Order: sequence, then C-alpha cells, then structure tokens
Amino acid sequence: MRKLLFLLSLCIFCINHYSSAQPCTTLGQNPETAFPVCGTTKFTQDNVPFCSTTDLYVPGCTGTGTALYQNKNPYWYKFTCYQSGTLSFLITPLATNEDYDWQLYDITGLSPIEVYTNQSIIVAGNWAGTYGATGASSSGFNGIECASSPPDNKPTFAKSPNLIKGHDYILLVSHFSNTPSGYELSFGGGTAVITDPTDPHYTNANAVCDGTTMYVKLNKKMKCSSLAADGSDFTINTVLSSIIKASGIGCSGGFDTDSIALTLNNPLPPGNYIVTIKNGTDGNTLEDNCDRTIPEGENKTVVVFPIFPTPMDSLTKPGCTPQTLELVFSTPIRCSSISPNGSNFFITGSYPVFISAASGNCGSTGLSNKIILELSSPMQVRGNFRVTLAASVIDECGQATPVGSFVDFSVKDTVNADFNSQVVLGCKFDTINYSHNGLNEVNSWLWTFDSIETRISRNVQKIYTTFGQKQTSLYVSNGVCNATSTVDIFLDNYLEAGFESSPFVCPQDQGIFKDKSIGNILKWEWDFGNGTVSTLQNPAPQNFIPRDVKYNAPVKLTVTDNIGCKASLIQNLLVINNCFIAVPSAFTPNSDGLNDYLYPLNAYKARDLTFAVYNRFGQRIFYSNDWTAKWDGSFKGQDADPAAYVWVLTYTNIDTNQRVEQKGTSVLIR
Repeated sequence: MRKLLFLLSLCIFCINHYSSAQPCTTLGQNPETAFPVCGTTKFTQDNVPFCSTTDLYVPGCTGTGTALYQNKNPYWYKFTCYQSGTLSFLITPLATNEDYDWQLYDITGLSPIEVYTNQSIIVAGNWAGTYGATGASSSGFNGIECASSPPDNKPTFAKSPNLIKGHDYILLVSHFSNTPSGYELSFGGGTAVITDPTDPHYTNANAVCDGTTMYVKLNKKMKCSSLAADGSDFTINTVLSSIIKASGIGCSGGFDTDSIALTLNNPLPPGNYIVTIKNGTDGNTLEDNCDRTIPEGENKTVVVFPIFPTPMDSLTKPGCTPQTLELVFSTPIRCSSISPNGSNFFITGSYPVFISAASGNCGSTGLSNKIILELSSPMQVRGNFRVTLAASVIDECGQATPVGSFVDFSVKDTVNADFNSQVVLGCKFDTINYSHNGLNEVNSWLWTFDSIETRISRNVQKIYTTFGQKQTSLYVSNGVCNATSTVDIFLDNYLEAGFESSPFVCPQDQGIFKDKSIGNILKWEWDFGNGTVSTLQNPAPQNFIPRDVKYNAPVKLTVTDNIGCKASLIQNLLVINNCFIAVPSAFTPNSDGLNDYLYPLNAYKARDLTFAVYNRFGQRIFYSNDWTAKWDGSFKGQDADPAAYVWVLTYTNIDTNQRVEQKGTSVLIR
C-alpha cells in the first residue's frame, strides 16, 4: 500500500492538507510551465505548494493502485541533452523525515503534457518510501523502486540513465510528505551534458508601425527574471523617444523567453535607429538559464518604415474543390475590422461564387495576417476568379486597405481516375492495354499492378505470364485535384490437362479414365496407347491386351480451350499379365536373380494385406503389410537355415471386398 498512510501520526495532517489539495497552478508545477535547467546550477525550492491533479503510470508498479502514484506536490524541470552520456542528479530535502519521489521522461518532439498519457517515454524514476536524499547515480538501483511504507530502507537512488544527444527531457520531483518543506536539486557526476554551450546574444530587432512598439529577438531562451520591466536593459540612439517598458513574450506562463516587446514613449519618424543592450536598473543585461549575460553594447539597426495602407498581398493557392479561401496580408489586420458575414469581400469570375463568412486567426492579440473566407459551396469546376475588397479592413497601424483592391486566382476541375482496359488473351501470356482519358488537365499518372510494379505513363501495356486475379490501381492528378481507381481483372484462360485413371489393369479388366483438366475447354483428344482414341470428355472404359510380362501403356490427353490453346498430359498405365495372388512353395536366396525372395506374388488387388513367416519353433521371423516387401531368407542379420517355413497371408480382395486368410509352407533352399 502506497507509503501505508505515511504513519498513523500523520493521518490527521494528511486529511487536513492533502484531502484539500488543489489543482496545480503555480508556475513550474505543471509540465507546460517546467523550470528550464542549467546543469551547473543548484535549484532551491524553499517550499512546495500543496496540489495534485493527475495519476501517473510507473512501469512495473502501477497495477491496481494507479491513484497511489500522482504528481503530488510537484515541480517539473526541462532540459536538452547536448552530449550523450549518463545523467546523475541529487534531490536533498531541506528537513528530516521527508519523502521525495521523481520520474524522468523523454519528450522529444512531443507536448510536455504527454507525460500523463504516453507510457513509452518514461526513462527512469524512484518511488521508494525511504526518507532523505534521492536521485540518480552510477551505483544506484537498476530499475524503478515502487512505492513503500515510510520509513524503510529501500534504495532511493536509481542507476544513472543514458541520455541521447539532441533529445528533450522533463523531470518530475514529487513531494509525497504532506509538509511545505522544500528541497535542493543539483546535477553532476554523469557524463551527459545538459548545459547549453551557446553563448547568449541579441540577434535582431524590428519596429511596428510608428515605432512606439519594437520587438527584440534573442538567439535562445533567456530568463524572464533578468529582464528589467522599465526597459532599462535597452537604449535607442534618438532624443525623439525613449524606451519606457519591456516585457518578455510568454513570460506570464513560463520562466524564459526569446522575444522582448519594447514600448517607447513617443512615435518615431521613418528612418534607421540603433537599439543597444546595456545593464539595466536590475544590474545586468539579459541572462540565459546558466546566468551568462548578453555582452553589454550589442546593438541592432531598427528600421521605422513610412506607414502605408496594407495591400491585398496574396491568396494562398486554392486546393481541390475549395470551400475556403485564405487571404494573406504583410501587416496584421485588426480582427475587429473583419465583418463575420464576409461582406468586406465579393468574388467574380467564371461562375457565381458566394461568401458566407469571414474570420482571422486572431488569438489574444486581436490581429491576424490571414483572413479566411468561407464559401457557400465548394468550387468544383475550373475557372478564373477575382476576390475584391468591398469594405476596408484596418491593419495594426490603423491604415485602411483601399476599397477595390483585388487578388486573382483560379481553381482546377476535379478529376476522375476511371480507366479503360483491353484484354488480349494468349496461350503463354496475356496482354492488357490500359488507358486513361486525360480529361480535366490531368498531367500525372501512377499505375500500380498487384501492389508490386508501378508505371507513370498515361497509357501502359502490361504483360502477365501467370493467369488468375489481377488488381490494377491508377492515381491521377492535375497538380491540384487527384483521384484513385482500382479494378480487379480475372484472366480466366489458365489451361491445364489432367485426368484420373486406374493405377493398373489386370487381365479381363478395363481401364477407367476421368477428365480433371482446368480451363475453358472446348475439345478433348485421348490416345490410350492401345491403338484406340476418343474425343469424349470422359471416355468409355478401355481394354488393354496383356503380354507375357507386365508393361506400361502411355495414355495421353490433349485439351484445347476457347482461344485455341492446347495442353497435354501423359500418364503410364500399368498393364499386368497376372493378378492371381499366390505364395511360392520354395525360394533360393542366392542372388542369382531367380526366386531370391519369398513374398505374395501379384497382390495388385489386395487391400489391408499382412504377410508373416514363422520358423519351426513358431517364432515370427518376418512380417510386412506391403506385398512388395520381400523376405530375403535372413533373420537378425544372419542367414536362416535351409528348411520349410510357415507363412500366413491375409488381405481384402478389392473386387469382391471379401477378407481372405491363407496359410502354407515354403522351403528355403540354399
């Protein structure tokens, strides 16, 4: 049980404090507002506000007690790895009998809030109930210690995890003990580098409208706390105006910024000015997260341009069947000047198009560089058009875009990927000619055959050396609109000759033949190897003349399909001169090729056969259920003595289906 109620003596404290814990709102207590980390800095949190909002996944520890692992009284820290290696750090409580837990996540390319949902990004952690310092070290526990009852003696240090260069990480420090006492966090002892090696600098500045607002860009994130709010970190080389205020973009919801907004007390006439950084009333310029400052005296030229009305600059190229149009302006437009019903604009052109609404990407600034026009219906037919300003929109400098300003644009037709196919069947291969009509300015084709082969021409020819089901897909595009079509074509001219027949024929028996050929067959030609032929699909039974010895009669079937293709098959039919089953009365195993073995002769019509041989003591010395398996006159690797041997033969006659049992003797002669 998670920490086992943290000792009975603290139960009342837990009820009074943790049960009333509030959502985490203090900066740094949520992943989105995590403290930026410098590997050379010791972080001291004198006190930890009470809060907890979200259950956490802890590998190997969650089970049914997920609510026992939370971002309880947390602070979060974010950093980037600049050199791969191991990460070591130390969390030291400021008071005794304090239990701190932690968990490290790799959030590269992800939103920080994924620490609550993405189980795959957990790198390391420790949730032991042991009081005192915790963290990661080279001698730490190789894994994540699960929650336990404080105090205990479980390891509070995890083995230093490996960090990857270029990856972004976030560290949760959770205070399980329900006291406001804080901790110190320091990094060191590992081989990974998490200190940004880039020196801080001032990169550029630009003026807005009449110059009363200027924006300064920094080369990386720097501390919001190092910015003097009165703007004294900056000066401008003119007596016409002074910098009176500075604010960091994003500082209201975080600890660092790379963009500064400067406010001047008077507008400036058009011209070039120099904005220089200096030590402000706070005693410094701007500091990065490792307390390195931008060199005093760095400066950039700022141009204040004459104020002109913002033109209708451009329109983002419409896609296929557009139902919105995106107007782009070089100077942000005041959203308050955009009529929601779209009446600031109208469209003329190849056919009537009506605007139903208009809006900007306004956000908290009330300004937008884009105006989105909603159309009453999609534009599905090609044409040339003009969007014209009917009522002025006002830019951020208060200038009105002149009525009558316009932007021309065009739209493309939708396209169809349906295609034609002409099948030419052959005996050894088939040919299919594929073609597309190319209508509506289609200029790109991509054919895919059976998900394997591709072609890019408008018309293609495909040769198939195998028959059966074929799938063809076509993707077409006119540079704006695209479409895909897929067709299955069955090539049904597979041809294969095949037949079933009697495996053998005995004297007075007839051969039976049954066609098993595959294909669109129109003609059958049989040659039975006995001097007779047939053109029936399943011919009449055939007679075969026995000879002095058994022989093979070649039976051939040739089939012809509906396009004139032929296929043949030859199978040998065994014609037997004697099918009378008998066991010789004597045999001479002397390897002269005559009567060397003892076995049931001519057992072609025997099913479920067994053949056994016994010596005079009743000992079975040979057994087989295959009539072609023969006794060679040996027993246990030694030649059997010349003598009379008893044999027992059983089988089922396949003609009469009667069971036959025979006994007799045979003499082994040497």
